[in-house]
Amino acid sequence: MASFSAVELIIAKRERGELSTEAINWLVQNYVSGAVADEQMSAMAMAILLNGMNRREIHDLTTAMIASGERLDFAALPWPTADKHSTGGVGDKITLPLAPLVASFGVAVPQLSGRGLGHTGGTLDKLEAIHGWRAALSNHEMHRQLAEVGAVICAAGTGLAPADRKLYALRDVTGTVESIALISSSIMSKKIAEGTDSLVLDVKVGSGAFMKTAERARELAQTLVALGQDAGVKTTALLTDMNTPLGLKIGNTLEVEESIEVLQGGGPADVVELTVELASEMLRLAGHGDVDVHANLKNGKAHDKWVQMIEAQGGDLSVPLPQARESHTIMASASGFLNRLDALQVGVAAWRLGAGRARKEDAVQFGAGITLHIKPGQAVVAGQPLMTLFTDEASRFDAGLAALEGGFDIGSNNEPFNAFGTAMTPNRFGGSGSIVIDRIEG
Repeated sequence: MASFSAVELIIAKRERGELSTEAINWLVQNYVSGAVADEQMSAMAMAILLNGMNRREIHDLTTAMIASGERLDFAALPWPTADKHSTGGVGDKITLPLAPLVASFGVAVPQLSGRGLGHTGGTLDKLEAIHGWRAALSNHEMHRQLAEVGAVICAAGTGLAPADRKLYALRDVTGTVESIALISSSIMSKKIAEGTDSLVLDVKVGSGAFMKTAERARELAQTLVALGQDAGVKTTALLTDMNTPLGLKIGNTLEVEESIEVLQGGGPADVVELTVELASEMLRLAGHGDVDVHANLKNGKAHDKWVQMIEAQGGDLSVPLPQARESHTIMASASGFLNRLDALQVGVAAWRLGAGRARKEDAVQFGAGITLHIKPGQAVVAGQPLMTLFTDEASRFDAGLAALEGGFDIGSNNEPFNAFGTAMTPNRFGGSGSIVIDRIEG
């Protein structure tokens, strides 16, 4: 391998230069080995954030991070595999009902998930609210569960794209998380190394998402889809609205409760809609396109698969979920229509109540969070409950309430808008507007 200087490469990218394939491979390998220091990679991450990478550079960075570790192989399974990745939002519990729903149609779902940080919740944190459930599985255990149950949600092993694991931790503390090049290579290095046949990406856009604008969300989605297609993974992306929280419950226990409601044939219209749309796309890519996806939420097949999946990882659904000790309800100050409920502010409030963490090593309160009683587009009467806050420590209410200040509007006219600034219209699941606002294919 050719030898390079980390300083020279940093300067090249700082000056908007293009890094060669050999330079990127050298940089990633030497960062993993420790020859390139954290402060040097921090400078490179900032240069990439400010000046970007072209498609070839992003492809090379992704490939180098995949090559830093192992690759999983599900070819021995008797059915195709499909996975989903969300870029993160507020109240986004979709993985929980989605994995068993897709598996109920004979498509295996190897879902490697993570923990929450800041205002976005983590799938593993939610599932750990279930007594006895464990996130850490060996590759053998993961394969066995996919063969026996058809669905697994677990933590990624340390051998999968270790370069991404190291770089992600660095980005989080250096203000470089939002780089499309770094987001794309981070997501796709893990998903390609995971070995799934097909992948559906849920790219959030709006106040509660990393991508605040439609243009940035579409650019990210197109980059992710291109990387997947280049690697031979059938890949599509849905752009979905994250201006307002997803569903009615935000927080670990609360989101498990809402997921079970969906799996039992109920649940909020927006959660049902997104679950069905993502499942339909996963099944289409896996060659199972002509099925009534919603039916398996109604007939109990998806719920049966959920029980099998949770029990296979030690979860005991007969044990009550942890509940918060304290609650506080916010009442409407006027009558009219709820026209805006800011996802970011609700997410930050739930985080301050204890549902999330500021550092990866922090513990979460499983019962903490927020239950919404009203969603945008619905009528409200003065004195009616708008939302209830939950925490184990009453001293946290002040911080939670401060985060919500100015986060919702009640007006005389019913004028809610989605993340693209267009008026919301009723959807086929009974909600006030479609949460899926665009689709990106390779």
